[in-house]
Amino acid sequence: MTQTRSPAVAGQFYAGSEAALREQIESAFEHAIGPGTIPSKAEGMDLPAGLVSPHAGYPYSGPVAAHGFSRLAKGGRPSAAIIIGPNHSGHGEPIAISEAEAWETPLGTVPVHDGIRWDLSDEYGLSLDEATHGAEHSLEVQVPFLQYLYEEPVPIVPIVMTRQDSARVRQLATALTRVLEKWDSVVLIASTDLTHYESASRAKKLDTRIREAIEGMEAEAILEAAESGHTMCGPGPTATVLKATKAAGATDASVLQYATSGDTAGGTDSVVGYVSATIE
Repeated sequence: MTQTRSPAVAGQFYAGSEAALREQIESAFEHAIGPGTIPSKAEGMDLPAGLVSPHAGYPYSGPVAAHGFSRLAKGGRPSAAIIIGPNHSGHGEPIAISEAEAWETPLGTVPVHDGIRWDLSDEYGLSLDEATHGAEHSLEVQVPFLQYLYEEPVPIVPIVMTRQDSARVRQLATALTRVLEKWDSVVLIASTDLTHYESASRAKKLDTRIREAIEGMEAEAILEAAESGHTMCGPGPTATVLKATKAAGATDASVLQYATSGDTAGGTDSVVGYVSATIE
């Protein structure tokens, strides 16, 4: 088993040194598109069941992602965060759990939750395969936010989806629902960006459909949008988290922030859409 996964996109999607990365995360929280302030740590426990979070470079999607992590911080410290993202390479196992014992970023290392990982593998038949994770960034960019929020590292379970069809979503959602029923204070994080490379005005119109589906907790509507041509890259992770949290008792979802790369750090002729949402 791989001992520690080294960062694949440090210095590219986010800053490559500890000091610069902390500053970058703080800037995301304080950004005009972000929550506006660095979140304080809660003493109680009022955790969301899940988050939907973007995964582009921090200058682009960081302020939007900060909204979800701000909500998480206000809810306390989860016992584990299961992060599900798309495999942009398109190669590897249909669903793959990281085999590494820990993941490293410039902020240090976080353990992989071995108990949940083995439940998903042994009891529910999901694959353990580090090669499928490779240089994938969709999970990695979520980890520094978790590290920044909590002095004691929150164990993670990184899961990448190469296949995002409805059958794989049902398989993974069923397994995750059982995990949520067995393990206390576990948060699911779906990693996705929305419309890719349309004008800002068109992206916002196209992404209205996804935002409404998230708020309606309509997992099937997410998959149908992708099948009909919507270019979000993580329909499978998003639908999976909606389906699993709903089955485990969540009743409400809210979009905390939506913006495009044109709003944060780029032009408006060709943008990517980003959403941060919470599932309660």
